[in-house]
Amino acid sequence: MDGTRRVLVAADKFKGSLTAVEVAERVTAGLRRVAPDVTVEALPVADGGDGTVAAAVAAGFERREVRVAGPLGAEVTAAFALRDGTAVVEMAEASGLQRLPAGVLAPLTASTYGSGELLRAALDAGARTIVFGVGGSATTDGGAGMLSALGARFLDAEGEPVPPGGGGLAALASADLSGLDPRLAGVELVLASDVDNPLTGPKGAPAVYGPQKGASPDDVAALDAALGRFAKVLEGAVGARAAEYAAAPGAGAAGGIGYGALLLGARFRPGIEVMLDVLGFGPAVERAGLVITGEGSLDEQTLHGKAPAGVAAAARAAGKEVVAVCGRLALPAQELGRAGIRRAYPLTDVEPDVAVCIAKAGPILERVAERIARDFLN
Repeated sequence: MDGTRRVLVAADKFKGSLTAVEVAERVTAGLRRVAPDVTVEALPVADGGDGTVAAAVAAGFERREVRVAGPLGAEVTAAFALRDGTAVVEMAEASGLQRLPAGVLAPLTASTYGSGELLRAALDAGARTIVFGVGGSATTDGGAGMLSALGARFLDAEGEPVPPGGGGLAALASADLSGLDPRLAGVELVLASDVDNPLTGPKGAPAVYGPQKGASPDDVAALDAALGRFAKVLEGAVGARAAEYAAAPGAGAAGGIGYGALLLGARFRPGIEVMLDVLGFGPAVERAGLVITGEGSLDEQTLHGKAPAGVAAAARAAGKEVVAVCGRLALPAQELGRAGIRRAYPLTDVEPDVAVCIAKAGPILERVAERIARDFLN
């Protein structure tokens, strides 16, 4: 079969409308209505944020479930993915905003303890490499909860454990990391994120991401000071590297859990790059003539490490043509071209009413895919 009639669908979710798996299914259905003999390979992708475990499972990883603490301490069922000694762990599964009770935000008290329990479950399952996808967090605790679940101790002046959450770190007097799970030393831990913020300061986790987790200006100031104290106390416990990590790109990811991961020896890599490696994008793109990527909104953020930009860059390096599907398009053609995307097909081209696009994203996406088939497969 002509290589141009082999299509790889490597799109992220349309947040609030379709999962990445559903996007691939709808695009495939639309393509086949116009070009019944087209060969379509689906490789749902994610950039390390929510949906990362689902993308790994769709690519053939085994889904594992475990009971862990949610951001406010109540138990939740969280999943990670495992294949051939590699685990994909998504912190949002345990500590994400979606794990909070409806209408509740807890910027000062939400904890990453459950994310540490998820990492421990991956160790228990025999993982030798752990891809730790971070994003969508309810938390701003610098990863203190996660480290506690893995054996670290954070104590106040009376020698009692500090309260959970970033706010509790204001009372931190001493830190002891000697009890960390010894298995961590023998594991490759990869911090997968599209966020390169430091831990504190005007571009730090509290200032940039605290407000979307419900933090008031006073809360942001309190959290920034508390995380600064956290880093200072850790400097006393583990040396100068604690301060270096606090200023490092990615330390501020997911409320500072990136900082905790760096303290565990994690290597920071852009989330989409890691996930493309893990999911086997390289061999898949070689088989394809056309690559279709996408996400809910193609906008300025897309160009800064989001899944479609990563897919387009990798596909362009392989000499493949790329088009994108999206709910909403907010990038001019020249910006798309610079990103390696020849053309974008928003749902709003078919249905101008955005509310209808959100409610009926699936059927509209199939119609968009029919257009792509007519433009590229006939």
